[in-house]
Amino acid sequence: MKFKIDLPNLKLTKEDLLQDLRRVSKIVGGDSLKRVDYEKQGKYAYTSFRNHFGTWKKALEAVGLNRGRNWGATPEELLENLKDVWIKLGRQPKYGEMTIPFSRFSSTAYAHKFGNWTKALIAFQNYLEQEREPESLESLSKVEMTADKNGHKTKRQPNSRLRFKVMKRDNFCCVACGGSPAKDSKVELHVDHITPWSKGGETVIENLQTLCKKCNLGKGNID
Repeated sequence: MKFKIDLPNLKLTKEDLLQDLRRVSKIVGGDSLKRVDYEKQGKYAYTSFRNHFGTWKKALEAVGLNRGRNWGATPEELLENLKDVWIKLGRQPKYGEMTIPFSRFSSTAYAHKFGNWTKALIAFQNYLEQEREPESLESLSKVEMTADKNGHKTKRQPNSRLRFKVMKRDNFCCVACGGSPAKDSKVELHVDHITPWSKGGETVIENLQTLCKKCNLGKGNID
């Protein structure tokens, strides 16, 4: 009786394994790769990676990939991150631009949580509309709100959704100089009161504007 014994491929090198990881990652897409996805497309067994690198995680790290564990993030965390990336770019992000560390979460995390990138963008639009802030002083006067000791009916700092809405309205450009992260990645945008808070200005959309950091710091407390 003859026995068939499977011996390890002694000629297999780390570089062979890494090259195949890179190949499969391009097929799958994104900056993360799950072991189960590699096994569908890859040439080599998991044990080969374990023997050469110790763990699957270390093999992925060797080619700059991760395991996509950020899929455990909540929908709100993903949508808040999408907002932050949108502001940094000064425009709507593309699927391939959602990469770590520029983005806290990879594009595959969005596809996993929402089904695909388009559905993630639709969820983001709905997320922005969940809280409707007063757009004008007139609409604010119709809302029953208690004024603070200085007479303000709104908080000084706009929340993250209101900041995003103001920047989107202003096309993510400084209304003073036209600077935009879409043109220059060094541009940092701020949301500023047109009528200063110290002079009675309220935090409503019509009294907010987008300024770059340089213009905002130079403006000071001037109307």
